[in-house]
Amino acid sequence: MTPKLRPREAGVLLVHQQTSDFYSTSDLHSSPSFYPTPDFYRLLDFAGRLCEDGFLSFVGLLHDVVLLIFVPRKTQEVEKDPGSGATSLRKVLLRSLSALLKRLMMAWNLCDVRFILVAAALAFILLQVHLFTTQTEYAERLATAIGAENQCSSHTRLLIDQISMQQEKIVKLEDLNRRYEEESAQLKTLVRDLEKKSLQTIFEKAEAPVAAVVIMACNRPDYLKRTILSVLKYQSTVASKFPLFVSQDGTSPDVKKAALSYSQITYMQHLDFEPVHTERPGELIAYYKIARHYKWALDELFLNHNFDRVIILEDDMEIAPDFFDYFEAAATLLDRDKSIMAVSSWNDNGQVQFVHDPKTLYRSDFFPGLGWMLSKSTWEELTPKWPKLFNEELSLTFHTYWDDWLRLKDVHKDRQFVRPEICRTYNFGEHGSSMGQFFKQYLEPIKLNDVHVDWKSVDLSYLMEGEYHKHFAKLVSDAQSVPEPDVVLKAKKLDYDVRIHYKDQTDFERIARQFGIFEEWKDGIPRTAYKGVVVIRYRSTKRIFLVGLAQLGIDHD
Repeated sequence: MTPKLRPREAGVLLVHQQTSDFYSTSDLHSSPSFYPTPDFYRLLDFAGRLCEDGFLSFVGLLHDVVLLIFVPRKTQEVEKDPGSGATSLRKVLLRSLSALLKRLMMAWNLCDVRFILVAAALAFILLQVHLFTTQTEYAERLATAIGAENQCSSHTRLLIDQISMQQEKIVKLEDLNRRYEEESAQLKTLVRDLEKKSLQTIFEKAEAPVAAVVIMACNRPDYLKRTILSVLKYQSTVASKFPLFVSQDGTSPDVKKAALSYSQITYMQHLDFEPVHTERPGELIAYYKIARHYKWALDELFLNHNFDRVIILEDDMEIAPDFFDYFEAAATLLDRDKSIMAVSSWNDNGQVQFVHDPKTLYRSDFFPGLGWMLSKSTWEELTPKWPKLFNEELSLTFHTYWDDWLRLKDVHKDRQFVRPEICRTYNFGEHGSSMGQFFKQYLEPIKLNDVHVDWKSVDLSYLMEGEYHKHFAKLVSDAQSVPEPDVVLKAKKLDYDVRIHYKDQTDFERIARQFGIFEEWKDGIPRTAYKGVVVIRYRSTKRIFLVGLAQLGIDHD
């Protein structure tokens, strides 16, 4: 026979049994098809009515808390399916919440502090569990961070060790490079000494050289070969008088190969690794390098090889048959007359229609360049102040060309240059640093002398300083003055020398333009001029003198 339970025991048993059945047969966390039955809610209400004292009220309180925690999850799932009993669930929740509040109020009204303490204890336990979980996660993150930091420190130490090893290698390489540089300097000195001894041996066995001939080259091997062949064609018979050099600026292997393929040539190489800093935007770096190369090569030949004279050619030139005889004859002038700064093989107005006599030479205040000879004493004067480049407008040594610097009156100091009427060099370099400027108009039509002149039999005394001024002034004064109108037309018809006077540079340029000669001036001097007088021949043997203002003592008519 079943013993009769007291109301408290019956209520607890009912709540416990129904709750146990409910949670054991239902998956509140995962089953979306669970719906509490109306009998379940009636049992809950019945259990609440059976609560006669604080103990059963506490059990109901716990049940309502559990219900409020888990049932809303099922409510969300049920509401996704309309008509599935969501309304009943909401009603149950509201009733449970109301019962919970009533019990709390009952507990407060009865001053049953035990209920509140137990609830607080449970809340404290839950809080501690949450804090423990949070601290565990934080500890795990901290451990991960510490591990990453240790790994980073390990990598850093490894990198520091690698850098230290590389620095040691760099120091060793620098020491090795320093030793190589010292050895290279010693080898260069040895080679220079051997070259000197070799040249001295050659000169002792033969007559003293007239001048060293150097071909300035850079990066045009085909041009260089053409120039070398032209020079060797006429140099072989006078090789002892004119030892031949090629000076290369830079490291072009094809240029070096071309130079070394001829046993008659002594090869020199200018290695300039110093960076070029242009003074103004748009300047060509090539002109800076050319100026440096010229200074280096001339220092080598004059100061290290100790030549008395040097002839400078470029790698885009061909020479005339009497090139070497011409310079041998002019070397005597250069030595005897200190008013002659250099001797050139070039005439800027040497186009075929303006020249006739292969034996005629002139003095000029304008430096011609393009195949020229100077003496050691002149170079010793120039080398300390040799320009990087030159700016004629600012009179500073940094812009334009080294040859324009030589055309300054302050540099040549009223000394003149000897030049031929017909060129002994021909410039075929349409492509180069000057980018073919004026090539078609001024360089291509140049006449290269093709007649072999016996210069040993030619009297050049008229070119000496005292004699030349009188000689040239007489030629000009004997010429017939031509009035301004139709000067070119009259010049074509006349069979005698004529002179045409100009007032200033603008007037000169206008007249020069009619003939087709160079209009350019440098530092107040027209190209090819002597004392302001430019002389040409015009399609005949007659001379035309363009005469400035009374520089020769000849007044305008």
